[in-house]
Amino acid sequence: RYPEIVFHNLSRHVARMTQHEYIFIAISIVLGLAMARLLHSAALLVRAYNRVSFHWSTTLWGLCIFIYILQLWWVGWGLRLVTDWSFIDFLALVIGSIFIFGAAELALPTEDYDVSDDSELDFLTHSRTLGRVSAASMLGYFSVGPYVNVTMFGNPSLPSYAFPAVGGLLMALIIAKPGWFKPLSVVFTGYTAVILFLTA
Repeated sequence: RYPEIVFHNLSRHVARMTQHEYIFIAISIVLGLAMARLLHSAALLVRAYNRVSFHWSTTLWGLCIFIYILQLWWVGWGLRLVTDWSFIDFLALVIGSIFIFGAAELALPTEDYDVSDDSELDFLTHSRTLGRVSAASMLGYFSVGPYVNVTMFGNPSLPSYAFPAVGGLLMALIIAKPGWFKPLSVVFTGYTAVILFLTA
């Protein structure tokens, strides 16, 4: 009887779930994994601190990615007002979450356990090489933004396209001009603060 009661209660709960609750289970899983990967990378770097070549710009970058993970999770609550979801809506949010995961995965350098060469633990070198894939992932994330802002939130078109376009331009510059990473990371931090102010 016990398994039957549990299954019956679970079935009743699922039957009462809204589309928003059901869809955001998948989104929350991906965002949770992104947060875990970023925090895990940071923890590994702390453990290897005596071999790490620290740089503030890469740290700023990692903090910004962490903020975007939280920001997407936060604004998702506003989507509870959407009553008629389409598969395209769901797909846009999943793709955006995957892009955030990709950005988090490559935001910080990681240990390759070759003790004879610690070059992979150089923050700035990482950001100017493999870390640019993190910026490419964020470029993908910003490309999804206008769809969510206009179609799902019903926001005005001009700011809905303009703000993600600015973010996309910054990402394109980071990818194309790795030598500019230090000043661009500062600009991106300011941009992130503006986005957080507008959406929090």
